[in-house]
Amino acid sequence: MTILTARRDFLAANQGRRAPMPGFVLLVRHRDDGDATMRVGFTVTRKIGNAVVRNRMKRRFRALARELLPAAGVRGADHVLIGRAGGVERDFAQLRAELTKALGKLAR
Repeated sequence: MTILTARRDFLAANQGRRAPMPGFVLLVRHRDDGDATMRVGFTVTRKIGNAVVRNRMKRRFRALARELLPAAGVRGADHVLIGRAGGVERDFAQLRAELTKALGKLAR
């Protein structure tokens, strides 16, 4: 699993499938390049809060991705987690359940 950093990859992921959840929006886009590596990116806008709040949210997303994506993620796809306003106050177990549900929806 590698991390997305280039803006063009985030823009391309926006063309893929999306699963909106109360704490985040999950975008998944198949790359169709023959590489089975999963890539993941995280984004939280300034509307959500100050730098401390945004970084806390991204840390939680990274922990969720490390835990769930190797087993439930889509092989050969880019996954992008976009933070929503209610996400930082949500319980971690609740975020885990939402990400599992979102991955299940998009894996079909």
